[in-house]
Amino acid sequence: QVQLVESGGGLVQPGGSLRLSCAASIRILNIIDMGWYRQAPGKQRELVARIITGRSTQYADSVKGRFTISRDNAKNTVYLQMNNLKPEDTAVYYCQIATFLGAYWGQGTQVTVSS
Repeated sequence: QVQLVESGGGLVQPGGSLRLSCAASIRILNIIDMGWYRQAPGKQRELVARIITGRSTQYADSVKGRFTISRDNAKNTVYLQMNNLKPEDTAVYYCQIATFLGAYWGQGTQVTVSS
């Protein structure tokens, strides 16, 4: 059974940086895309960034120019580098790996941006 393990969340001041990692427990075949979503209290889960097979990327307008998604196929890992963090980035961040057979989700990691 595939498990996605996220790490790298925490408390950071506005303007700071964090790097989230999401490692799959086994090699996943037939990946369509790998992405990061977030959910703030009282809000719906939203797409933050995703990297599509073929290496094209997509970002939410609110994070363009600040966040960068990348992947390491050899390590079955997807990353999210978050720079110039803002209080409105506070949320639980989830990674997702979508395949032709369905999607896998991580357990979520809390990111809090506060002074």
